[in-house]
Amino acid sequence: MRFSVARLRRWFAAVAIFVCVTVVAAYFYGRHRVQNALKQVPEKLNIQIKQSAHGFTISRSEQGRTLFKLQAAKAIQFKQGGRIELHDVTITMYGKESSRFDQIYGKEFEYDQRSGNVTSKGEVSIDLQSNPEGVLHPDQTAPQELKNPIHLKTTDLVFNQKTGNAWTPSKVELHIPRVNGSAIGAKYDAGESTLTLQSQVNMVIAGTSPLYLHAQHAVLKKNPREVVLQQPVANSGKRQAQAQEAILYLREDNGLARGVAKGNVILASDGSHGQRSSRPKALDASRVTADELDVSMRPGNAPDSAIFLGNVHFDGPQDTHGTAGRGVVSFGLNEKIRKIHADQNVTIVQPQGSDKKTAQEIEVTTPALDLFMAAGEHLSRAETTGPPKIRLLPLAGQSGPETQVTADKFTGKFDALGQLSRIHGEAHARVVTKVLSQNNKAEPDRVSTSDSIDAYFGAGTGIESLVQQGNFEYKSGAQQAFSDRAAYTPADRILNLSGKPRLVDSGMETTAESIRISRATGEGFATGDVKTNYSEVKPEAGGALMGSSDPVHVVADSMTARTKPTGAIYKGHARLWQGANFIEAAMIEFHKAERTMIAESNSNQKVTTALILLDNNGKAAPVHLTSDHFRYSGESRKARYSGSVIARSQDFTLTSNQMDVFFTPPESEGRSASSSANMSATGAAPLAAKPTNVRPSRVDKIIATGSVIMIQPRRRATGEKLVYTGVDDKFVLTGGPPSIFDAEHGKITGVSLTLYRTDDRVVVDGNSSSPAVTETRVER
Repeated sequence: MRFSVARLRRWFAAVAIFVCVTVVAAYFYGRHRVQNALKQVPEKLNIQIKQSAHGFTISRSEQGRTLFKLQAAKAIQFKQGGRIELHDVTITMYGKESSRFDQIYGKEFEYDQRSGNVTSKGEVSIDLQSNPEGVLHPDQTAPQELKNPIHLKTTDLVFNQKTGNAWTPSKVELHIPRVNGSAIGAKYDAGESTLTLQSQVNMVIAGTSPLYLHAQHAVLKKNPREVVLQQPVANSGKRQAQAQEAILYLREDNGLARGVAKGNVILASDGSHGQRSSRPKALDASRVTADELDVSMRPGNAPDSAIFLGNVHFDGPQDTHGTAGRGVVSFGLNEKIRKIHADQNVTIVQPQGSDKKTAQEIEVTTPALDLFMAAGEHLSRAETTGPPKIRLLPLAGQSGPETQVTADKFTGKFDALGQLSRIHGEAHARVVTKVLSQNNKAEPDRVSTSDSIDAYFGAGTGIESLVQQGNFEYKSGAQQAFSDRAAYTPADRILNLSGKPRLVDSGMETTAESIRISRATGEGFATGDVKTNYSEVKPEAGGALMGSSDPVHVVADSMTARTKPTGAIYKGHARLWQGANFIEAAMIEFHKAERTMIAESNSNQKVTTALILLDNNGKAAPVHLTSDHFRYSGESRKARYSGSVIARSQDFTLTSNQMDVFFTPPESEGRSASSSANMSATGAAPLAAKPTNVRPSRVDKIIATGSVIMIQPRRRATGEKLVYTGVDDKFVLTGGPPSIFDAEHGKITGVSLTLYRTDDRVVVDGNSSSPAVTETRVER
């Protein structure tokens, strides 16, 4: 068959026309199906669908108010399973009360009419914005001004038009004014107007020091406007914080207004975050724990105040730590701390000093405490409210006394480095030192009171001194002290009194220019014009020197009062007297209870005493003695003089290396005229005169040994031992052999020589081996 070109042309034309007709028919059929599908949605889903030149709109209403509106520029086609592709979609959610204007928008979505899900196929944005005026406009007019909405970006977002809820399993980026963040997985609940960030929540809050916040889970709520974080952890510079839960309250403009952390709240710096040790390792580290933390913010995310509630515990630099029921931190400009207030049983403990033997812990307890900052950099001042107490404690594992300091109020001062330099206590100041028991015997507390008290601190060494002023009083058992001012140094536990100081102890009263008392041992030290009056002196049965009931008086340049054994040591121009009996020396040690005395000389002053000799007629003759050393025992009624001993009276002068003097008991008679004369001759008056009916003790016997020389008018005797007996008023000289020389009889030697004090009699005794010899000088 012949092939015709014309025929072939007609065939191709017919085919082309058929194809065109088919394509056009298919287009109109597809358009018809889409329109039918959209028209069927209201019947199945009870929603309104509008098609206009600008695209498609799907909305849902309830009780005359629109709950949400979905707008798309166009619907491309149906896919298998009844799906529709939507482009340039905006979903607006108004909420049941029309108080929201939340929007979801993106380029590509897919709509499943069966499930009602609208799923994004690319990046999608979410804006959460409140609309308080929405309740006034049933037509859901947009807010006149969008005020800092919460903005999120994500992918794989699913919006369900039946419920108005939206969710995504993908990463979500979050933006709030001055806050940026992210999370994995999110869900928006239209009914509750809440957004849940499901895991790995991270936020950065802008500020002078950016705050980095991490949480396991977060919920953004509508009413109240808040963000709830689970297991949050925050970092800002060297500071870290964590809790079981945190709630961030937002303002109308979504700015941060307040934050509340609950459950095991921990704030730390320099790496101590999360560490449960009782002390931070870093010297400048700090750590605060509490049951709850409430932070208020100023506009612009600047902190205004932070309140710690419940079981507040603080660990700070240099092992400082404390507790309170509540703590309030107030911030100034540039996020710097202005003031810290703590109350509800506040306790602060800080170790002081590096020497383990003298180092102490300072524990401050008070109902309330205010700490003030200097330019937000370091502490400048601290004030207590309510009755405070300071305890000075030995370090853990160390033994030592405990000292408590109280007053009506304490005010602390800090140096330029923020270290405590002074604490001032005002009104009813009181210091109590509790001393450890000695040999299972309880020791009395050392208690001092005054109008005010000041504690001065050294850099890194703790309390250097405690100064009490105004009506100062001190008491420890029977020991008491009074003055205008007292300074206590914990290093040596010495209390220094000045301003008319006075020390009273078991009938002993001492005044001086200054007095020191050891709060550890109770010993007292007085210097400058020391005067002591021993009252309440009981007469000693069978006593002798200083054995009467007269007061005993002492003056000296300085004094040391000991407690074990009880006694006092006086130095520098010391003078002790009772009645007519006195002792002068460079040093005198006196024990009132035992009636014992020790005296020593120096290069400038010998030991000097005055004794009374009585003749057979009862006539008194004073004897003055000097020596290098002196010791007296009231029990044996014996005084021993040693070292260059010289005894002088109007009848004789006696020298020896050592001299023991034995006294007779005092006689119960009226004070004699001679004793009164001797008193005035001493040149000193007692601190408090008392009437007496006891004569001064008189000498019963004297024993002088070693290079004895006795000089009387017109004669001189020598020997190794001399014994004086008061009952017959005579001297017996032996040893050497003894010898006596006078101008009339010459030199006489024998085994012993007996000399009578009140006459010129001399008795010379000899024996067969040593007969008495008299050498007489004959003039030619």
